[in-house]
Amino acid sequence: MRNPIKKILKPFLDIGIGFFKRVHSSISETKTEEWFKHQGRLPYSKKNDKNLRYKYNLNENSIVFDLGGYRGQWTSDIFSMYCCSIYIFEPVQEYAQIIKERFERNKKVKNFGFGIGGKNEKIPIILDDDGSSYYKTKGKTEEVPLRDIMEIISENNIEKIDLIKINIEGGEYEVLSRLIQADYIKNIKNIQVQFHDLIEDAQKKRKNIQNKLSETHNLTYNYPWVWENWRIKDI
Repeated sequence: MRNPIKKILKPFLDIGIGFFKRVHSSISETKTEEWFKHQGRLPYSKKNDKNLRYKYNLNENSIVFDLGGYRGQWTSDIFSMYCCSIYIFEPVQEYAQIIKERFERNKKVKNFGFGIGGKNEKIPIILDDDGSSYYKTKGKTEEVPLRDIMEIISENNIEKIDLIKINIEGGEYEVLSRLIQADYIKNIKNIQVQFHDLIEDAQKKRKNIQNKLSETHNLTYNYPWVWENWRIKDI
C-alpha cells in the first residue's frame, strides 16, 4: 500500500515543494535587492541609463558639458531630448574627428578636440577604445592636449552649467578638485560622474571629493565605480 499511496501523493508534494522554492527565491531576491539599495550598490544595467542618466530638468536654454565624449552618443541622446547647448570634449583624435563629422551642422553642439584637466599640458594617453586613459600603463599611446577646465569656462563666458557628465578614466579627480578649489562647483546644477580606481588611493580620493561635494550638492544616485549623480542643494 505504501508505494501506491506515495505514487498518488508525489505530484502534490512536488507542487508544494516547487511553490515553496519559488516563494523562498522571491523573498531572497527581494532581501538582496533591498540590501543592495541600502548599500547604494544595486546592480547597474542599461535600464538604469534611461531612468537615471538622461532624466534631468533641461531645456533649450540649458548648458551641458560632456567630458569624455568618445563617439558622441550620450551628447546625441541628450540633445535629442532637450535641444540644449552642449560642449563636448574628446582628446583622442580618431574619436574627436567622428564627433566633428557627426555634429558639424549642429550649431548647438560645440566640439573641442582636446581633453579637460586641472591645468594645461600635453600627456600620453593609452588607447583602449572607450576606456582610453592617461593612467593605464600598457598599450598604444597618443600624445594629447589637456586644457584647464576653469580656463575653458572663462573663455566661453559660462556662468553656470546645468549638467556636467564626466567619464575621463581617472582624470575626474583632478577636474573635480579644480572645480571645488575654484569655488565654481556651486555653479553646476548636476554632476554625473564615473569614478575609476585606476589611480593610487582611488578609494580615499573619491571619498574626499564626495565629502566636499556634499557641502553643496546632494547625492541622488550612487553605483560605486559605475555612475553617481550630485544635484545642487537649492533645487
